[in-house]
Amino acid sequence: MNGFADHGLSEDAFGEKDNLAGGLRSFDAFPKTKSTYTRRSSSGGYATIVLFALSALLSFSELRRWYAGHESHLFSVEKGVSHELQINLDIVVSMQCADLHVNVQDASGDRILAGDLLTKDPTSGSHWVDVDKGVFKLEEGMGIEEQERDTHVGHVLGEVRSSKRKFKRTPKLGRREQASACRIYGSLEGNKVQGDFHITARGHGYQELTNQHLDHSFFNFSHIINELSFGPLFPSIQNPLDKTYAVTEQNFYKYQYYCSIVPTVYTRSPSPHPSNMISTSIFTNQYAVTSQSHSTPERSVPGIFFKFDIEPILLTIQEQRSGFMALLVRVVNVVSGVLVGGGWSYQLVGWAREVMSGRQKRKSEGVLHGNGSLQDEDE
Repeated sequence: MNGFADHGLSEDAFGEKDNLAGGLRSFDAFPKTKSTYTRRSSSGGYATIVLFALSALLSFSELRRWYAGHESHLFSVEKGVSHELQINLDIVVSMQCADLHVNVQDASGDRILAGDLLTKDPTSGSHWVDVDKGVFKLEEGMGIEEQERDTHVGHVLGEVRSSKRKFKRTPKLGRREQASACRIYGSLEGNKVQGDFHITARGHGYQELTNQHLDHSFFNFSHIINELSFGPLFPSIQNPLDKTYAVTEQNFYKYQYYCSIVPTVYTRSPSPHPSNMISTSIFTNQYAVTSQSHSTPERSVPGIFFKFDIEPILLTIQEQRSGFMALLVRVVNVVSGVLVGGGWSYQLVGWAREVMSGRQKRKSEGVLHGNGSLQDEDE
């Protein structure tokens, strides 16, 4: 009826051939994962939980590191021109205030009668430090860790914002308590050149008509340094000599401190965080110090001597923070690395477990001989 038969044709020739249909059915452009790989197991579930927990932990660590930023230290020649240097001092000496003579003399020959510019308050050393325990009574936490923390930009800027630029009050003496020491504190301006800061006894070291010779039995240069800094006063920032003390029982004794001052700028890159917009940089000075102390003969001048020198370099400590896209790239790399590495490790462990189980199975198989003994097939 359709005319195919007249020409010797059959409709079966136009249908699907079995071999071709089978080949097309077996072909798949997107091969599926083997069923053995998708089998659920308790070990696989635990491994997944561990990988996700590790990824979350590392991602949080990257986020916290990005938020804290990173610091860079840059040394350069100081290009700014300044002629004055502020000196901040807060020291307690175990002598009467009337028996102490304080002044500053620099390399240019200028001499400052610091005793007239600084404040002197009668006090007692026991109000400031417990020598037997070696701790300061008014403040705590003045160890090496606190000094190291004050070298970071974030902590320094935070302390500057919260600190008050003034010295604390001198503790009051009791009604029947006698003053056994003198507190000398305040700030004064000097030339920004090499200089010396001296604390000596009245009538010793400088020949002046108004000074009377002090009897040697009253000499006692044991002292407590609460603050020694150069530049703007930031009492909350710890310096190398802050909260240190020295005790001697000898009358003729000399303490020498050599300070090497480095102008320093703490700066932070602009941040959208509201608390970081108040202050982004401060200019101050750091210093390194070496000291020596020894007894002196009666012909020499005992006392406390601070010798300081200005280094011709500028240290810039800058806190920077990378962009958000860089953070996103690092987080993606961390998560993908953990997942890929964890997957490989899991597969290697599974392969090693299958190899070990196969060996044990082969060793357990044997042949039973007529005498009743069991012998491995390998033998």
